[in-house]
Amino acid sequence: AVFIREFERGDQEEVRRIFYEGIMERIPNTAFRGIRQQPKTQFLYALLTVMCFFVTKSVTLTCCAPIILMGARYYYSRKVIQSYLDCALHTDMADIEAYYMTPTGSCFWVAVLDGRVVGIVAAQGREDDNTVELRRMSVDSRYRGKGIAKTLGRRVLEFAVRNNYAAVVLGTTAVKLAAHKLYESLGFRRTGQSEDYRLPGMSRSPLERLFFQIRYSRYRLQLREE
Repeated sequence: AVFIREFERGDQEEVRRIFYEGIMERIPNTAFRGIRQQPKTQFLYALLTVMCFFVTKSVTLTCCAPIILMGARYYYSRKVIQSYLDCALHTDMADIEAYYMTPTGSCFWVAVLDGRVVGIVAAQGREDDNTVELRRMSVDSRYRGKGIAKTLGRRVLEFAVRNNYAAVVLGTTAVKLAAHKLYESLGFRRTGQSEDYRLPGMSRSPLERLFFQIRYSRYRLQLREE
């Protein structure tokens, strides 16, 4: 059975490992899976490939163009996501106690299975609109498919109800459909979507705009009316 408990200082190393590995998984997902959700980008890359043939008259170069374009997507996905990861590991994930355990209305939990930390999640209270944000949810890849993420999500919902928050909100750039289905299974409803979201660490250079696009989805679970 999975045991959910509050974060302890000795969990820091395992928590950072799970978070790091979970974010690094997003590099190939964003570069390759993500393009399936971007018809405009697909059209642009096809147009660039056709232009390559008309400019070079080389079948070999034209055949190589899609490989070069996808290689560039991987490079920029890695560059941006690693910048985001570096930012997170030097802010809240560097001092979980200060960011989540000390402030009133916030908390950080770990999922423990067979004495090992296998999952993480945070709740950060927002006084301005009386909501709590679900953050940093991640499960060790070796322990997925056991319902751990849903159990962690429910703990955040219980925390929100106990502390009289009006709603739980979250934002995600996850590409995998399973992540979105998880939130919906917990009762969240999508409230918005952005195709031009800016992650911390992005430079917004022309090349970065061409080879890195990410979809940001906002979800909300209303607990009570204000």
